[in-house]
This record gives sequence, C-alpha cells and structure tokens, in this order.
Amino acid sequence: MKITKNFSMSEYTRSYTARRNNIDNQPPEALLPIITNLFENVVQLVRDEFGPTRINSGYRSEQLNKVVGGSARSQHCLGEAVDLEVRGISNKLVADWIITNCKFDQLILEFHTEGDDDSGWIHVSCKGNLDSNRSESLVSYHDSLGRGKYDVYTG
Repeated sequence: MKITKNFSMSEYTRSYTARRNNIDNQPPEALLPIITNLFENVVQLVRDEFGPTRINSGYRSEQLNKVVGGSARSQHCLGEAVDLEVRGISNKLVADWIITNCKFDQLILEFHTEGDDDSGWIHVSCKGNLDSNRSESLVSYHDSLGRGKYDVYTG
C-alpha cells in the first residue's frame, strides 16, 4: 500500500525487532489518515527536496514499543512520528530545512555530533490536526554520565 508517491506502508512499519519477536506491527485502519498526514506534510517533502530518504523507525505497535524500550507516550504508536535520515546529507541540514519548510509537531535532532554529518538521526512528528502542532524543536545528547538529555534546538 502506497502512503505517498515515494513511500509505502511496508517501509513505515518495517521492524527487524518485530520480525524476530513475531510481533504484528500493522497499524489499525483508523491511523491511516494520521500516517498519511505525516508523510504528506513532512516525509515526502524531505524526499522531494533531498532525494532518497531512509526511515529508521516508523510505526510501532504497543507491543513492539515495549520491546524496544520506547516511551509509553511515543508518537510512533499513534502513527504521528518517524525517525529518518538522508544518505550523504547532514542531519542538521535536513532538520533545519524541516523546521523552516514543514508543518510539524516535534522535531528532535537526535544525538548529532557537530562536524560528523552522518551522526544521529532526525525524529519528527506531525499531528493529525495540523492546528495542534507545537512546532517544538529539540536536540538530544548524552551527558557526562551517559544519560540522554534534551535541550531546545536553535539551529
């Protein structure tokens, strides 16, 4: 099933962890409009601007989310979030472009190291109701004790 011209549902739901653990990772039909909204307002636009875009983590069923240690409030479980990268393009550059050009709820430049374009990834979400989007931009990093921390991302 196609979500947009360049993305299929199988790309969004693919999970090696789900496969290894025999977990059904198909979203309920009620989430299809929300998933389509995410792809039309963010993911396809990134693909149109930068070229082939890799989805690192997409939809997660509740069971899969528990197995991977995701947040109980993860937007991945709601069909609202995706983690992505564009090969050969700095994650920071892509994140900055999304902030300027897309309607989104939350963007997190995850564990990016300045000067290492391939480091980290981009988590981005978009609510089904675009008026509910917070346009919140964060950066995540590890503190001196190795704990994940978040700060406001200013580009």
